[in-house]
Parts: sequence; C-alpha cells; structure tokens
Amino acid sequence: MPSKSAAQAKLMRAVAHSPEFAKKVGIPVSVGKEFAKADKGRQFKEGGEMAESKKMVKKEIAFMKAKGAPKAMVKHEQAEMGMKKGGKCYAAGGFTKSADGVAKKGKTKAKQIVMKRGGKC
Repeated sequence: MPSKSAAQAKLMRAVAHSPEFAKKVGIPVSVGKEFAKADKGRQFKEGGEMAESKKMVKKEIAFMKAKGAPKAMVKHEQAEMGMKKGGKCYAAGGFTKSADGVAKKGKTKAKQIVMKRGGKC
C-alpha cells in the first residue's frame, strides 16, 4: 500500500530500516517494509492529491443534470469546484469603464514617467 503523504513515507522508511524505532512508534517492521516497497520511485512534490480541473467538474455537472441527479448533489459539486453565483463584474462604487476602456478609479492625471535608457528588470 503506498503512502498518502511525504511524512508518512518518511516514517515508514524509518520503521523499515530501524527495528528500535519501529518498536518505539509501535509499527511492525514488516509493515514499514511493505510501505517502503510500494513507495519506491514515488515522489511527493505537491504533498497531496491533485485537485480536479474545472473542465472535468463541468463535464460531471452536465452529466449529472442530464441524468436527473438531485439539485442538492449538483449544488455540492459546484461548491467543491469553487463556482460562485453569477453577478455583475463591476459592482456599484467599484471600477467603471470609461470611453477609452481604462478604469476611471485607477486613472491618473499626473505625468507618466518614461525610462530614457535601458535598465534591468
């Protein structure tokens, strides 16, 4: 059985290679060896399972709606994905677009500073 996290993998490797440590933590050496064997070549870069893509969740939701799944179930899937209820992009008192397409609130009337010579970024 492979480890679920990098910490678990590290613990099981320690148990597999040290009978004294295995006795101290209460895990049999055979269990540690089994985990270490299953984890061989495995890397834990992200530290967990990969999140489902929004595209895949949208497909699931469409399928559920087509098959007549309960609304509560569909709502739960949307909540898992992080979908929020629709609304206006520009709320009252926020940014509004002007004729030139630039937000008025952030627009400045001061002189723009221009670098004359090249520089490092």
